[in-house]
Amino acid sequence: NLARGPAKGGLRYNLNVSLDEVRALAMWMTWKSAVVNIPYGGAKGGVIVNPKQLSARELENLTRRYATEISIIIGPNEDIPAPDMGTDAQVMAWIMDTISMHRGYTEAGVVTGKPVSAGGTLGRAEATGRGLLYIVQETARQFGVPLQGATVAVQGFGSVGAVAAQLLARAGAKVVAVSDSGRGIYNEQGLDVDALMPCSKDRSPLSEAPGGDHVTNGELLALPVDFLVPAALEGQIHERNVDSVRARFIVEGANGPTTPEADAILADKGIFVVPDILANAGGVIVSYFEWVQDLQFYFWEEGEVNDRLHRVITRAFRDVVAMAEQRGVSLREAAMLLGVSRVVEATRVRGIYP
Repeated sequence: NLARGPAKGGLRYNLNVSLDEVRALAMWMTWKSAVVNIPYGGAKGGVIVNPKQLSARELENLTRRYATEISIIIGPNEDIPAPDMGTDAQVMAWIMDTISMHRGYTEAGVVTGKPVSAGGTLGRAEATGRGLLYIVQETARQFGVPLQGATVAVQGFGSVGAVAAQLLARAGAKVVAVSDSGRGIYNEQGLDVDALMPCSKDRSPLSEAPGGDHVTNGELLALPVDFLVPAALEGQIHERNVDSVRARFIVEGANGPTTPEADAILADKGIFVVPDILANAGGVIVSYFEWVQDLQFYFWEEGEVNDRLHRVITRAFRDVVAMAEQRGVSLREAAMLLGVSRVVEATRVRGIYP
């Protein structure tokens, strides 16, 4: 949908990507952009490939050929790809360079998530995790819960979960558990998250890290914490394990970590869930900032990027909470109502061209 602006979404390289998945994720991006009120529609792209099995040269050749094939439909005013599963800043740089060579001038705004040296923005790598911090802070404020000393468990210790855990710890929260795709580490007194960060950077298993007891991902989800941040894969909280969840608040860092069946049970249990469509929107918000800077050829300091992210995502949180209170629905339903209503209004105002 392009009613609110050019299309925006990630490009994934994965063996399981399908046309139906790409369609669904493009629709998801339409609503996510509308919820946080940035002027984008939704898009998505995918290549059926395992990038880990490609050499650097093969990966570059694949990327440049793909960029050439889609060059007629992408651009700063049409469709702006970004990194997703299996792609990164280097892939975005190759796409930007390929499009620029085709057009005869540097087209920095054709993709976001680029290296800073190639027109990327400061703060982009930490944006999703930082957005989660701001959402946790707003949730705590909404319910009168002091963040200082509040207990947090984070499932997933990649680029999102690790950053969120580190920032929450620095903000005064007590991060008692983190996990990766294998196992996790738990310490009731709080973990030294800074000491664990090398595990995220070099992909070493948390099960070998000192400082606490080892836990499974299932055990982490069942910990009696104030805030549970599922920031790994989809479908982690489901009808078979939802009864064991004891967190007061769930802030979804991953896409779709809670199944619809589990979501209904969490609501019955009185557990407050901040949905993924809002909670993990920090990435697309700062991608928008990168696009704006590229169009202006004027770049901001990192502090300004973070301040603007804070303003946008906290305003979106309050808008969604207001909608939930007005309609008497969950935050997930309120976010969808808000996103869809904004797209509908843009479509209504624009009308239909004969």
